[in-house]
Formats: sequence, C-alpha cells, structure tokens
Amino acid sequence: MVEMATIIVIILSLLIGYLIGHYLTFVRRNKHWEAQIDFHRQDAIARSRSVLAGHFSEQLAPYLPNFPFNPSECKFIGKPVDFIVFHGLDEKNVTGVSFVEVKSGKAKLSGTEKSIKEAIEKKNVQWVDYRVPDDIR
Repeated sequence: MVEMATIIVIILSLLIGYLIGHYLTFVRRNKHWEAQIDFHRQDAIARSRSVLAGHFSEQLAPYLPNFPFNPSECKFIGKPVDFIVFHGLDEKNVTGVSFVEVKSGKAKLSGTEKSIKEAIEKKNVQWVDYRVPDDIR
C-alpha cells in the first residue's frame, strides 16, 4: 500500500512539475513576443512607407529632373514595367518605343523585369492586331 501511495505521489509530482514548467514557458514566450511587437510594428510601418514612396516616385518620375523622356509621351503601366514611352507621340508620328522601369536607392530588377528586358534586347517584340469578332459587338 505504501508503494502505491509513493508511486501516486511521484506521478502527481511529475505532473505538477510538468504543468508548472509548461506555464512558465508560456509566460516567458508571451513576454518575449510582447517585447517584439513594437519592433515588428515599426518595421512594418517603415516597409509600407518605403513601398508607398516607391510607387509614388514611379508615377512622378517623368516630371523629375533629368528624366530622359518627354512626360507627355510616357504612359504609366505600373506592372510589369512602369512606363512605355512613345517617341514622337506629341507630333502624331511615333518613331520609337521605350520601356522604362523606375528604380530608387539600391533597388534591383525583379526576375520578371529582367526577363522583359532580355526579350526586348533580343528584339523578341511584335505588333499584334486583334479584331473583336462581329458577333460580339
């Protein structure tokens, strides 16, 4: 009978020890993450501002100093490239087309932007006339 009581006391002691350890770990983990919340919020805000500033500067680029094209000939697309410039559009005689990607700081071309640049440099560009079928109009 004493052995059974000893086993029960040991099992209860282990269970209580486990629950106390689990609770302390839970409390420590929560304190750690609560301390990190402000940092993560500030980081998210900074990244959001950076992205918004980038989008804003992309759209304003044709009006900034040293932009190499006539702003009225630039058509903003945004994705996958920022602008398509139609040289001579103001005179209604387009003599060339340029694709323009605006970057700031240390930003680099994305994989898609690189592939577009390569396709253009390889002259893998075409004109397509698409006619809407008569039965749709």
